[in-house]
Amino acid sequence: MLRTVSATRYVTPLREGGSLPALVEASDDGLYVTKLRGAGQGPKALVAEVICGELARALGLPVPELALVDLPVELSHAEPDPEIQELLQASAGLNLGLDFLPGALPYTPVGRVQPTPEQAADIVWFDTWTENVDRTPRNPNLVVWHGAPWLIDHGAALYRQHQPDGLGGGGGRFPLSAQHVLLPVAASIADADGRLRPRVDRALLERVVGLVPTDWLGDVPAALYVEDLLARLDGDRPWVAGAEEARTGA
Repeated sequence: MLRTVSATRYVTPLREGGSLPALVEASDDGLYVTKLRGAGQGPKALVAEVICGELARALGLPVPELALVDLPVELSHAEPDPEIQELLQASAGLNLGLDFLPGALPYTPVGRVQPTPEQAADIVWFDTWTENVDRTPRNPNLVVWHGAPWLIDHGAALYRQHQPDGLGGGGGRFPLSAQHVLLPVAASIADADGRLRPRVDRALLERVVGLVPTDWLGDVPAALYVEDLLARLDGDRPWVAGAEEARTGA
């Protein structure tokens, strides 16, 4: 179960993201980058954040701790910006917070800190499995903290959940893996598949999907996320072959 904290102070908007996340101080005295369910992407972006963030953690990939942030409507009253005030009012209740990583810097492909080739391959495999459309050189959604790359912002993953009848048998290729920011430094994606695929089973997926607050799911059954992610792991997994071909230029 994700921890729940109460927001006690709205610190500042983080205007780097399209969803206008907020830096919020909470009842445990921690700071959280808070993704608001009233933002334009809606609660389904938070669903993707929870599922992908906790699956990444289970696979040993570095992601900030996630917590549910209960946002009281009163916090909006002191905000002078009408746009932000409206967003806060629309987001009263549970939102998703990522532990703030103080001093973290944006990742760059030419920076001093890089993942090992195996780590890069694991991340490419994971993002291809979860169909994360937003880990490109233009927008890596990686930060460097304590001398290592960390994964942030999975709100654009599981993108088929936004399409009518989109989830449920998504075993096909994912062409956008060819644009992954880490693909040029990654080792074999097929080897990453051999490392990571055996670590995922139905019990893990049910536990992770079960962390999502029910009202964020809307009319999509939780079981459909489980079945869709399992379907991508079944059979010959053409998305693995596609990512490997993109890496080698085959």
